[in-house]
Amino acid sequence: MQLPQRKATRLKGYDYSSPGVYFITICTQNRKCMLSDLVVGEGLAPPETRLSEIGRIAEEQILALEERFPSVSIDRYVVMPNHIHILLLLREQAGGASPSPTVPQVIGTFKSITTRLNRAYGAEGLVFQRSFHDHVVRGEADYREIWDYIDSNPARWQEDRFYTD
Repeated sequence: MQLPQRKATRLKGYDYSSPGVYFITICTQNRKCMLSDLVVGEGLAPPETRLSEIGRIAEEQILALEERFPSVSIDRYVVMPNHIHILLLLREQAGGASPSPTVPQVIGTFKSITTRLNRAYGAEGLVFQRSFHDHVVRGEADYREIWDYIDSNPARWQEDRFYTD
C-alpha cells in the first residue's frame, strides 16, 4: 500500500528566517469550530467575534509572540471559529543578538504553548492541524490586500465552506 505524498507547504529554497512579512493561516484540527463564534450584527454592523476559552488562550499567545521573540511583530490577526490569520513581521535581530527565529519556529512555539495551556485547563485532543499555510508578502499592494482580507474575514464567514450555523 502506498501512502499519499504530503504536499510541501513552504516555498522551496526560501529562508524563513529572512526579515519580511508573512501571511500565516493556522487551522484547527479537522477544521473543528472551537476558537470563536461570530455573532451577526444588526443592520450593516459587522459580525462580533466572541472567543471561546480556547480562542482566548490562542489570542493571548498570539500577542505574547512579540515578547517571546523580540524580532517578531504581529501587524494584524483574526481568530475565526476554525482558523487564525496572522500578518507576521520578522525583523532583523539587533547586532550581536542570537539568530532570528524562523517562521516555522515562531508558529510551532505558538501552537505548542496554546495546546499545552488548553490541556492544563482540561481540553482534550489536538487544537491545531499539523502544519500551517504561509504566504511571503511581496510589496505594499500585497500587504494592503492581505490586511483588508484579515479585516473582512469575519464578515465573509458565512461563505466559508466549513461554516455551520
